[in-house]
Amino acid sequence: EPMVQKRLDSLQSYYGNGLDTGPLQRLTNLLLVEGLTDIQQKEHDILQIEATKGLRNVSKGIPLEKLFLPLSKVSIPPRISVTIGVSGIGKSTLVKLFLYTWAKGDINSDINSVLPLTFRELNTYEKLSAERLVSAFPHITKPNCTSVRPTRILLILDGLDEFKTPLDFSNTVVCIDPKKEIQVDNLITNIIRGNLLQEASVWVTSRPTAASQIPGGLVDRMTEIRGFGPAEMQDFMDQMFLDNRDLSGRVLHHIRANRSLNVMCTVPGFCWISGSSIGYYLKNSTNPSQEMTAVPKTLSEIYSYYFKMALSSDWPEKPRETLRIEQAVNNSKKIVGSLGRLAFYGMLKKKYVFYEQDVKAYGVDLSLLQSSVCSRLLLKEEMQSFTAYYFFHLTVQEFLAAIYYYTAAKRAIFDLFTESGMSWPKLGFFNHFKSAVQRSLQAEDGQLDVFVRFLSGLLSPQVNKLLSGWLLVKDEHNSFRSQAISFLQGCLNTDYVISSRTVNTMHCLYEIQHTEIAKTVEEAMKNESLAGMLTPVNCSALAYLLQVSDICMEETNLSNCLTYNVCKSLLSQLLFCHNLRLDNNQFKDNAMELLGSVLSVKDCQIQKLSLAENQISNKGAKALARSLMVNRSLTALDLRSNSIGPTGAKALADALKKNQVLLSLNLQHNTIKEDGATFLAEALLTNHKLTTLHLQKNAIGAQGARKIAEALKQNCSLKELTLSSNAVGDTGSVALAEALKVNHSLQSLDLQSNSISSAGVTALTAALCSNQGLLNLNLRENSISKEGGPAIARALRANSTLRKLDLAANLLYDEGGKAIALAMKENRALTSLHLQWNFIQGKAAAALAQALRSNGSLASLDLQENAIGDEGMAALSAALKVNTTLADLHLQVASVGSAGAQALAEALMVNRSLQILDLRGNSIGVAGAKAMANALKVNRSLRWLNLQENSLGMDGAICIATALKGNHGLTYVNLQGNRIGQSGAKMISDAIRTNSPDCVVDV
Repeated sequence: EPMVQKRLDSLQSYYGNGLDTGPLQRLTNLLLVEGLTDIQQKEHDILQIEATKGLRNVSKGIPLEKLFLPLSKVSIPPRISVTIGVSGIGKSTLVKLFLYTWAKGDINSDINSVLPLTFRELNTYEKLSAERLVSAFPHITKPNCTSVRPTRILLILDGLDEFKTPLDFSNTVVCIDPKKEIQVDNLITNIIRGNLLQEASVWVTSRPTAASQIPGGLVDRMTEIRGFGPAEMQDFMDQMFLDNRDLSGRVLHHIRANRSLNVMCTVPGFCWISGSSIGYYLKNSTNPSQEMTAVPKTLSEIYSYYFKMALSSDWPEKPRETLRIEQAVNNSKKIVGSLGRLAFYGMLKKKYVFYEQDVKAYGVDLSLLQSSVCSRLLLKEEMQSFTAYYFFHLTVQEFLAAIYYYTAAKRAIFDLFTESGMSWPKLGFFNHFKSAVQRSLQAEDGQLDVFVRFLSGLLSPQVNKLLSGWLLVKDEHNSFRSQAISFLQGCLNTDYVISSRTVNTMHCLYEIQHTEIAKTVEEAMKNESLAGMLTPVNCSALAYLLQVSDICMEETNLSNCLTYNVCKSLLSQLLFCHNLRLDNNQFKDNAMELLGSVLSVKDCQIQKLSLAENQISNKGAKALARSLMVNRSLTALDLRSNSIGPTGAKALADALKKNQVLLSLNLQHNTIKEDGATFLAEALLTNHKLTTLHLQKNAIGAQGARKIAEALKQNCSLKELTLSSNAVGDTGSVALAEALKVNHSLQSLDLQSNSISSAGVTALTAALCSNQGLLNLNLRENSISKEGGPAIARALRANSTLRKLDLAANLLYDEGGKAIALAMKENRALTSLHLQWNFIQGKAAAALAQALRSNGSLASLDLQENAIGDEGMAALSAALKVNTTLADLHLQVASVGSAGAQALAEALMVNRSLQILDLRGNSIGVAGAKAMANALKVNRSLRWLNLQENSLGMDGAICIATALKGNHGLTYVNLQGNRIGQSGAKMISDAIRTNSPDCVVDV
């Protein structure tokens, strides 16, 4: 026991050293994933991060303490667990953190013994038996284990991507003898298959591409390490620059200003390199005014600064030896020359860990590896039986490889990719450059992509300026740069076939600082003028911009510009657009087959998809419906103004019965008719996720509305339902009213333009008396007569939840308006009331004014197109003197003259709540304008004023313009249509701009 306790203390001390839980908090909660995605199996780590924007479409997390526990009471603990993460994300740190917390006794008390191994160790053995594996390597057993609990052993295999031999599960020689010594790769495959050490739990960590060697069927649980969030990135920077918080903030500002860099910095290893480089630049910058333009932006610039810092005396840690600049330059050339060949040929062999025999084989001077300069690039791990070397980060190896290749290519006469040197002669740097790019384009795994980016970047003026005298010859890039650019552009002329390699070629052009193509396409995206300009080259630029441009951050709008072929070529990039608009592209059903295939892919991150105003029929709807059966990312689908018909609606309804992700579905104007509504109603009985359903202009009729109403009696998830322009009539309204009596979850119901008369509104308002969920009811453009007024009034007195009521364009007249006004004296919930175009006159307006004196909830009142006249205006104005809640008042075409305007002006002098006032189409004239102008000099609450078409004339307009000198609240004023004339308009506009520069004026 004392010996075991000593080992436990040692383990705690070793793994606890520097493991502060603050920065490592993200490692205590992993992402639970369902296997590897296509991009993880095929692409370079950097490309994975760029394509997915550093985010995985995963909703489930699993805490570290539950990593090896059953997920439910009826399941068993996982035997084979795999944790994936890109290079530099913290896989080995996670293992250390787990061992540290486990050894302290904080987690997984059911695990009695842990055998922590790395593939770096296993690389030093040719053969091993299972028995020797368990006995020969140091493991830890808890000293307080009792015999009551069954022994559970955890075997940790860290860093599969560093294993020298690929795992071949299809040709594994079965071994069940634990004493038999077999090849190490065979031993590992037999352990994972369960032929050996069946009782042990196994935990493998790996980069995603290497993890694909393990068949998915053998993995019981797969988790992924998530990268930094914004707050964690800030904490990391603060830790990097502990003594200089100002510098930390400036570095973070530059990272966040560069979308591509910000995404990459979600990886701690890359974040450290970028932060160090930008910090080094900022500390040495002598011209603050050029800081934003000259700060390193490309990968090559960042790594050039990093190498310059590492090879000089400016390293954050104090160097063991201080060198003169000449010595530093000579040393850097030696180191790069020595390590570059190791890095390059190691990269080609996918070798990331090197042992002394490897280092000697590539002619690396072992004494050189002892220098502090070298140790900043190549890390050393010494164990009892071996010494291993590995580059600080995968990209450091690739940058060194690129410098080696760049330098060697200038004098090489044979293909450098052939290590033996036996190849057809290849003379001149440009031929070698072409060879590297062509090999990267032909490689399916993308493992040369970042290497050729760095190689291209070494030809950029900025990088040459940075490294000339150190690693490059000054201005030598001028001889090759234009040729390289032409060649890279030629690689983009593919026949609308865009792959990750094509996008990488655009990255190469960015590294070489040739951005003209990308800028042209980006400008067209900004102006929404891409139509007709998507040639193969521009398509490549568009695919690249979908990854890196800020324009695509909130929404990727590719409406009215795509053809079927262009869409097909962009599929792999559209996969990762969170909010995608493809409206008005004349897409037919074949395009839906394409998009359906994208939505079905596990990698898919599309959350919102708009396909409005295309030519989609029921076949296209079926293709989309099939994808909805398996898709787990899409939350909003907009199919407005297509022709899916009842059959298409049925397909989507069937998908909704299984899909539990989609929240919003818009089928406006799709002729789904009564049958389509019936199918959707059936779906609503089982779907518990959909919150928004738009079905306007679909001719569903009264019976379709009745079917939906029946579903609403059971459905509790739908929040918003739009049924406008569907000929619902009174019969459908009565059915919906019955549903509202029991459904208290629906919040918004739109029944505009449905031929609803007093009978329908009586039923709906009776339901409102008991309904406690509806917030918004739209009954605009129906046939509600003055007899409907008292019914609405009863509902307003009884209901305490309705916030918005739209009764515009009905037939309420003064009688109906007065009934509603009387109820508003008692109502304390309604915030918005629309009574536009209801033949309301002065008496109803006066009644509403009385209500406003005591009502404390109404914030918006719309009385436009009602002839309330000066009498009604005067009554409302008197109410405004005491009302403190009304913020919006709409009185367009309300027969208001100068007397009404003068009364309103008096109210504005004391009112402090009104912010929007619309008086368009009245006749307030010069006298009214003068009164309003005087009020504007005093009023501070009004923000938006429309006096369009009010016969103000030149004099009235000048009064308003002059008044704005003393007004600091108004941000918009409209004086159009007031017979001011062109010269007068300019004078008024100039006056307002002078008096109130923050106010926008339409003259």
